[in-house]
Amino acid sequence: MAGGGGRSPFQITLRASERRFLKALTRQPTAEHRQVIRARIVLLAAAGWTNAAIARRLGLAVNTAGKWRKRFFAEGLDGLRDRKRPGRPRAFPAAVVTTCKAIACELPVTRGVPLGRWSLAELRTELLATGLVADVSTTTLWRWLEEDPIKPWQHRSWIFPRDPDFAAKAGVVLDLYDRVFQGQELEPDAYVVSADEKTSIQARCRCHATLPPGAARAMRVEHEYERGGALAYLTAWDVHQAKLFGRCEPATGIAPFGRLVEEVMTTQPYASATRVFWVVDNGSSHRGQASVERLEGAWPNLRLIHLPIHASWLNQVEIYFSVVQRKVLTPTTSLISPRSSVACSASSAATSRPPPRSTGASPARTSPSCSADWATTNTAPPQHDHHARTSIRQH
Repeated sequence: MAGGGGRSPFQITLRASERRFLKALTRQPTAEHRQVIRARIVLLAAAGWTNAAIARRLGLAVNTAGKWRKRFFAEGLDGLRDRKRPGRPRAFPAAVVTTCKAIACELPVTRGVPLGRWSLAELRTELLATGLVADVSTTTLWRWLEEDPIKPWQHRSWIFPRDPDFAAKAGVVLDLYDRVFQGQELEPDAYVVSADEKTSIQARCRCHATLPPGAARAMRVEHEYERGGALAYLTAWDVHQAKLFGRCEPATGIAPFGRLVEEVMTTQPYASATRVFWVVDNGSSHRGQASVERLEGAWPNLRLIHLPIHASWLNQVEIYFSVVQRKVLTPTTSLISPRSSVACSASSAATSRPPPRSTGASPARTSPSCSADWATTNTAPPQHDHHARTSIRQH
């Protein structure tokens, strides 16, 4: 035993698991310094050191060494944690805080407030109007709500599945994704196709050429544009072969969807397949028993499988549409108008080839009407060295 000081009545004996934990804590580089010191105090105490010797070794007060020796002796490892401190007295009674949280959990309309949801400022106004408090800051309100946490300014949408056969219909689709139908594995030459339409893809002819990214500068897209019409993108996705069929149509409908089906079903290996399962939602182009009779009558090896109502998210082609929206259609810039299959405007063709480098002049105007509108403003468009062109690839 190291000398110095009297023998403490709180003799420490460590179990093997406690010793391993404390030693690991002292070697942990991310551990809090105070926790490391407490672990070393206990380890030295268990080795027979006196409080005075521990204090000299670690550069502490003797009382500090005695405090953590006693705490560990009484409570074990839990005694090395910080205890809750009382802090300053509460400025608001607990009943006020509870009432505030209760009001935050009510819809504003139930209290006669013409709002869709609470914000901190409006919640404060309501508390003051009720006379619950004379004054309170929005920071205090945020701290109260954060304790639970309650965030009345946020909302999430949900929908109730009203299809009585939701589970059964969804189960059929999920089984097909696993290559199972009616409890039997699919034939090797059976295929599962996920199909849907992405509607109202706008062709937007920007008034100024889109500018590419540069040093410390994001890509810049002109806010104003001419409407060049809209297209519908019809897609069929082979779930297991990762093969994609896509076509653009002026609008959705039975005939456009029929052309997509024909494109797939006249292509090998689908034309000679034993069965081709088409997973579709309940859109007007392929809804109900009539669509089953129409498509299965035209293609004997086709089996039309409808998703439950409000379950388009089970359709795997929606994942592809999400990628298209993020990577192709945002931001949308088109040089071609679906209405006429020609350039959106007479001068937009200038953006189809890289212009010569400028010395800081404004980007070339790509639309006469937009340029006229721009001329009425006093703010010059951004200036850059070169122009970029972007277009929607049509599959």
